[in-house]
Formats: sequence, structure tokens, C-alpha cells
Amino acid sequence: MKKAKPKSDDIRPEYDFAKMKGGVRGKYAKGYREGTNLVLLDPEVYKAFPTAAAVNQALRAVLRITKVVRPSTARSRKLG
Repeated sequence: MKKAKPKSDDIRPEYDFAKMKGGVRGKYAKGYREGTNLVLLDPEVYKAFPTAAAVNQALRAVLRITKVVRPSTARSRKLG
């Protein structure tokens, strides 16, 4: 049975970051802090709405319909 090597927190010598070029520190930090709007669609939904534009158009239509059915949500919140 082989003995496990002790884990080290040191970076391996072959990783010389001083020689690396083109890296930008924090390149994606702002987007990460803001979150994401990524939504995964089920396959049958994707077949019906294969592009972002198609999905957005359908969702805007749903929003318009719900405003017609329920014109004032502020009033219903006060009553509830």
C-alpha cells in the first residue's frame, strides 16, 4: 500500500504566472456579482421557442395578458 503524499498549499513550480500573458484579473467579477439571467428550457419548450427573441416575445405576450386579467396588483396586495 502506497503512502499518500501530504497536500501542499504551494503552487507547483511549473505554474509560473509571471510568464503568462493576456490574463486580466477580475475580468468576470462584475458579472458574477450581478448574478445571471440564464434560464434552462425543457426540450419541448426549446423546440417551440428556439431563439431568445422568440422566448422574449412569448413572455411579453404573457405579461400583457396578465395585466389585462389583473390590472392592479398593488390594490390586491393591500387587501391581502
